[in-house]
Amino acid sequence: MPPTTVRITAVDTYDIRFPTSRELDGSDAMNPDPDYSAAYVILRTSAGGPEGHGFTFTIGRGNDVQVAAIDALREHVVGRSVAELCADPGSLYRDLIGDSQLRWLGPEKGVMHMAIGAVVNAVWDLAAKRERKPVWQFLADADPAWLASQVDFRYISDALTQDEAVELLRKGRQGAPDRAADLLRRGYPAYTTSPGWLGYSDEKLTHLAEQAVTDGFTQIKLKVGADLEDDIRRCRAAREAVGPDVRIAIDANQRWDVTQAIEWTKALAEFDPYWIEEPTSPDDILGHAAIRRGVHPVKVATGEHVQNRIVFKQFLQAGAIDVLQLDSARVAGVNENIAILLLAAKFGIPVCPHAGGVGLCELVQHLSMFDYVALSGTKQDRVIEFVDHLHQHFLDPVDVTGGHYQAPTAPGFSAAMHQTTIDTFTYPHGTFWAAEAASDKPGNATKDHV
Repeated sequence: MPPTTVRITAVDTYDIRFPTSRELDGSDAMNPDPDYSAAYVILRTSAGGPEGHGFTFTIGRGNDVQVAAIDALREHVVGRSVAELCADPGSLYRDLIGDSQLRWLGPEKGVMHMAIGAVVNAVWDLAAKRERKPVWQFLADADPAWLASQVDFRYISDALTQDEAVELLRKGRQGAPDRAADLLRRGYPAYTTSPGWLGYSDEKLTHLAEQAVTDGFTQIKLKVGADLEDDIRRCRAAREAVGPDVRIAIDANQRWDVTQAIEWTKALAEFDPYWIEEPTSPDDILGHAAIRRGVHPVKVATGEHVQNRIVFKQFLQAGAIDVLQLDSARVAGVNENIAILLLAAKFGIPVCPHAGGVGLCELVQHLSMFDYVALSGTKQDRVIEFVDHLHQHFLDPVDVTGGHYQAPTAPGFSAAMHQTTIDTFTYPHGTFWAAEAASDKPGNATKDHV
């Protein structure tokens, strides 16, 4: 008898939330009280095979909406052959993008698009585990033509064709073994946002900035945009703490109009900011271009809230950014992020991904490492954001040593959480949240926010 085909038997979802607002971790000018959260998905398989883990990141209330969006995709996934799915993750990507009734809610943006990203990332986790490789290596070892076939070129072929993508990937493979060895030996450069949350005191900022330099980081980032005098004081404290040779990036988290962004950035120019991040709406391509002209030589960076490959294409075509900050869980997963990396390579723009959150560091390291090994071939002016919280909840947490991400070696996408974390922080019935509800403490910060 032929062997039984291994199939996806279940798509299990979890609304996982952490009370980070209590210590103001993650606070910025636009999001003063985030409770870092993950809409988490596990693809179960028959015959006891490996599972696929994925998630998308939110900040509290509304994570239940995000989980519901993932649940709406279940019928496209359950019953699929695992072998066929892992041989062509793009087949599922195309089916999920193409569900016309769900597509109407985007198209290709927002809650549904993030849900697709969570599921698609779980498929890549499963595929890499089956090959016993970390995702970065799985991608770097992939045949260029096959990898290009995973990209949806609709709406971007005027800027990047499939043939061009294949050629970029073939060129990227030249010298890849040496770069992979270098990656395993030295890691990938990181910068840290941990000193710069807007809710931190000047004393805490100074201490963490000094610690960052001691730990080997050559770039830190500060949140700005709520009050100019506060920003001047905080940037001065940070510059005094790190000295003249460490880069300081600043991040406004979409707070400003275009003219205000130019004026505010110029007011902070004496502290030599390396880039201004998200100076205005992530949808305002021409506004970013105007800001870029207005604040030069300060660089303009954006991307963590850019909703799809089409908008990234236009940012690049318009010459609106100096630094592209893709996010591992904002767009529709690995497939679309490959498209974005290819676009950045075509236009010669460095990629410095957004990370932090819940598990974003764990995911995005794989994308940058693939880019270095088998696409752009360089780490010049490229860094991955690092935020030092919540990593303990993952089975394969990031390892940042000497200011560098160390390359993951465990198979998969580094996405799996400990079962105890799932049991504790699933909202509202996990043990942590159940205890909170039972205590019914007045003035509880997270009850006000979640």
